[in-house]
Amino acid sequence: MATYLIKRFLLAIPVLLVTALLVFSALHLAGGDPVMLLVHPTAPQEVREAVRVKLGLDKPLPVQFVTYMSHVLRGDLGRSILNRQQVSDLIVEKLPVTVELGVASLSLAYLIAIPLGTVAALNRNSFLDWSSMMAALIGVSMAGFWLGLILIYAFAVHLRWFPPTGHGTIKHLVLPALALGLPRVGRIARITRSSLLEIIGQDYIRTARAKGLSERVVVFRHALRNALIPILSLLGLDLGYIVGGSVVIEHVFARQGIGDMMLRAIYSRDFPVLQGSMFVLALAIILSNIIADVAYVIVDPRIRHAALD
Repeated sequence: MATYLIKRFLLAIPVLLVTALLVFSALHLAGGDPVMLLVHPTAPQEVREAVRVKLGLDKPLPVQFVTYMSHVLRGDLGRSILNRQQVSDLIVEKLPVTVELGVASLSLAYLIAIPLGTVAALNRNSFLDWSSMMAALIGVSMAGFWLGLILIYAFAVHLRWFPPTGHGTIKHLVLPALALGLPRVGRIARITRSSLLEIIGQDYIRTARAKGLSERVVVFRHALRNALIPILSLLGLDLGYIVGGSVVIEHVFARQGIGDMMLRAIYSRDFPVLQGSMFVLALAIILSNIIADVAYVIVDPRIRHAALD
């Protein structure tokens, strides 16, 4: 297992470097001059050049990237161009808000999707199966920001059950978690259904039934437990979805997390904040994929033997 973990971490290094390079290149090739945000429009050209030199923006892009990565390896993500705060301090300040939203939305998605997929599989080709998959399809088709606006109107403006924006309490978390988690329910439910249908047809399930075990024991102790193994492979992808979705959802619900900070950094061309945030989130996604792979290996003996060979 140790060898497998070392291999996975070594493979993650070039992925992280390529991600950092792509983000760095995209930001600088997108156009816009952050120096113009720091000096008055009528400032002389000499002042602008002095600020550009101070920020290191006068150097070629390859040199800027190497300099940036050398600082990252020392734990320095740079300073915000606008407020001159350490990017690492800003991320530490905003991260709990984003983690709270991510955990709540993923938990909500899986708690809804797994029972939905199980009901659909156990009632194959019935009205329950059809209606469950239709509900899942509707969820997949929803855009997070559109769903967020609908939820705000229905439950905050009209019914007044929850606050429309902000963070700090459980009530503030419900609507953004629904907006971010519900569109993910459909895919998880369909995979749960397909996996469970495949497992139910296996010989060991028929053997368990032949031994006189109740249908509940057969389904929940034997079939569903093994059917959930493929769901583990979705965890890394789901985290990537949550990271991307949080940028818009946090802005819609005025939650001051990393997603909202990144969006504001895009508007203001605050390259260090955006680069540092993307680097940390990419690292989190890579680590989550490694954790999902390790869990997959632990749960499934067939994969464990193949990985350790």
